[in-house]
Amino acid sequence: MRVFVTGGTGAVGRPTVPALLAAGHEVTALARTPEKAAALEGQGATPAMVSLFDREELASALAGHDAVVNLATAIPPMSKFMSRRAQRDNHRVRAEGSAAVVDAARAAGVGRMVQESVCLLYRDQGARWIDEDAPVDDFPMARGNFAAESSAHRSPCGVVLRFGWFYGPGAAHSEQLFDQARHHVGMVLGRPDGFLSSIHVADAATAVVAALGADAGTYNVVDDEPLTKREYADALARAAGARMWLRGPGRAAALLGDRLTSLTRSLRVSNARFRAATGWAPRYPSAREGWRTVTA
Repeated sequence: MRVFVTGGTGAVGRPTVPALLAAGHEVTALARTPEKAAALEGQGATPAMVSLFDREELASALAGHDAVVNLATAIPPMSKFMSRRAQRDNHRVRAEGSAAVVDAARAAGVGRMVQESVCLLYRDQGARWIDEDAPVDDFPMARGNFAAESSAHRSPCGVVLRFGWFYGPGAAHSEQLFDQARHHVGMVLGRPDGFLSSIHVADAATAVVAALGADAGTYNVVDDEPLTKREYADALARAAGARMWLRGPGRAAALLGDRLTSLTRSLRVSNARFRAATGWAPRYPSAREGWRTVTA
């Protein structure tokens, strides 16, 4: 296939572009700067210097492609994660940008769309397994993702991938958590026995490749074994080679309201539907194995 990728220089995009190329696809990727264009060329992709929000330019760039993979985000760093102002850019990318990509793809005759989303949209289900039919929750930070999913479903074949918490090289939030672990601080948001569903960025990349052959619909892309938040902090500590002297904020994080609600709930998410639909399987069954590899 000829595949057009937005967000190809981001945390998920960086491993996705070479994964697509290794699978035999021809890749064009959106680039915002000459430096990023050069990085894409170095991987073997063709850069396209167009705006995510310009429908006409995008339609011209998408002409002749078979699929578009939208991985574009503008998630703020953890230091600004709770700032509504800092979240506005990400909401615009998710809402306006995703709509522009779908409109441009339809105008260019590109029928297949793969859209990045997150499993953090589900309601807290405690220790119960969560599949794609589980209820989702409406809170401010989720609305951009809902808008992106809605846009993707306007495509003739729209595939939405609800990813777990990203970790691995280039995943800034997890790298910040790892740095804290090296300094003996374990971040536990919400109940320690609540579940966190994660995914290594390399496994996310192979899932994107697999999604090119999936039927239209919504799929969870997570590890086989979600860890409790205590277990995840312990896995980080072992990978960092440090003993945890301080863990927190635990249940107190819920006091911060909807700005952290996506991170404080318990989400034990299943990837069974995506595995059955595509044959995909994560290389790292859980964050225990994945974090060991990252540090090695």
